[in-house]
Amino acid sequence: MRRLAIIPARGGSKRILNKNIRDFCGRPMITHVLGAARDSGLFSTIHVSTESESICNVAAGFGFPPEFPRPDELADDHTPVMPVLRHAAQEYLRRGQAFDEIWLLMACAPLVDADDLRKAAGLFEASGGQQPLLAVSEYPAPIEWAFSRGESGALTPVQAGMFAVRSQDLEKHYFDAGSFAAFPAARVLESQGAGSDSGFIGYALPKGTAIDIDDEQDWQLAEAIYRVRAARSAK
Repeated sequence: MRRLAIIPARGGSKRILNKNIRDFCGRPMITHVLGAARDSGLFSTIHVSTESESICNVAAGFGFPPEFPRPDELADDHTPVMPVLRHAAQEYLRRGQAFDEIWLLMACAPLVDADDLRKAAGLFEASGGQQPLLAVSEYPAPIEWAFSRGESGALTPVQAGMFAVRSQDLEKHYFDAGSFAAFPAARVLESQGAGSDSGFIGYALPKGTAIDIDDEQDWQLAEAIYRVRAARSAK
């Protein structure tokens, strides 16, 4: 089984400056997922897809110099992830390297570890390896209890009457954890546009692992969880 791990890491992050290489608990953010990918033993090739020289240098310093850059036209705020994966997979094909599976690993998922990746690979294989896999996490509260909030602060139930239903009587729902996904190589190479969000199987990440870091509050929470986990594993 030949697996390609692709870590998209654009240089132009705006909400958190230099997010992908900013220091996270003692080392650049992207090196955490690089380390997890390396330690999992799953991947024939680990590729950082970036247009940024700074990110290239950090990846190279950790032992994973990108073999080719991401084109500038695939590095703006609006580029979906699937064209980025497709570009890297096609470039490797041009270089004579074909893969059975293509994995998307997000650069800002420092709480995902090698064991998560190995367990997800087991689930992917057990399902036949033809359906893509997505790392998900359970919503902390039933989605049926959701409200929209107006400018004045007024709350409107998204599903009227559901607030009185006990949580144990409602189906569990899951969201994209923003951590990783796995695809049969053909699905990536044959994809058009942004790709489809249907047909996935879900690998449920433990609560506390699924933090998609978009702002400073997310960052601080992820660092706090990371430090607690590191302290526990050191005992």
